[in-house]
Amino acid sequence: MRGWFRLTVGLLAVVLGALWTVQGLGYVSGSLLTGRRVWTAVGPVVVLIGLVALWYGMRARRRRG
Repeated sequence: MRGWFRLTVGLLAVVLGALWTVQGLGYVSGSLLTGRRVWTAVGPVVVLIGLVALWYGMRARRRRG
């Protein structure tokens, strides 16, 4: 069960981080985040956190079989 939770949270973080990054760069309009440079820094950090969570989730799933 833990592996699935980490995989889900990791995937969600990667998607949100990528979305925040492109919004910060101004490629996606219609949001309060659009064009704000802070999101170009926050987004990649969230993506990295998501990738780490995915990695730990994959390790937990492999150990269980």
